[in-house]
Amino acid sequence: MVDVSAKSVTVREAIASGHVAMSEATLAAIEAGNTPKGDVIATARLAGIMAAKQTAALIPLCHPLPIQSITIDLIADPDLPGYRIQANVKTKAETGVEMEALTAVSIAALTLYDMAKALEKSMTIGDIQLIQKTGGKSGDYQRLPQSSRSI
Repeated sequence: MVDVSAKSVTVREAIASGHVAMSEATLAAIEAGNTPKGDVIATARLAGIMAAKQTAALIPLCHPLPIQSITIDLIADPDLPGYRIQANVKTKAETGVEMEALTAVSIAALTLYDMAKALEKSMTIGDIQLIQKTGGKSGDYQRLPQSSRSI
């Protein structure tokens, strides 16, 4: 594990995104609330939040962090068709929350898949990426607009 004890405690924020692609019929069923397992979007959002808080237990050598804020948006996109997912994670610590944001998106996407797999097993999960991060010694990062697929 990297020694971060000499680093300053600063506000750090990370935004990650990804998507789950599916058929138009599956998207319509989720939007209508007509799925066998219940509220797909609320469950996926909660799973993403819980995952961000457990990142250090899931990824070896990842520091446990006091997370102050997590927001997860799952937005229906008929052009995909499917859902675009974005997680925003914020902390005040010695190290950043990029892995927490990426974990939140990943688990939200997996949960969405699990909640809707009775409707369609051919859904795909993709484009999980860091969109931006702020704070810390390495400075700010912003993905170039042409390569970003955030919400």
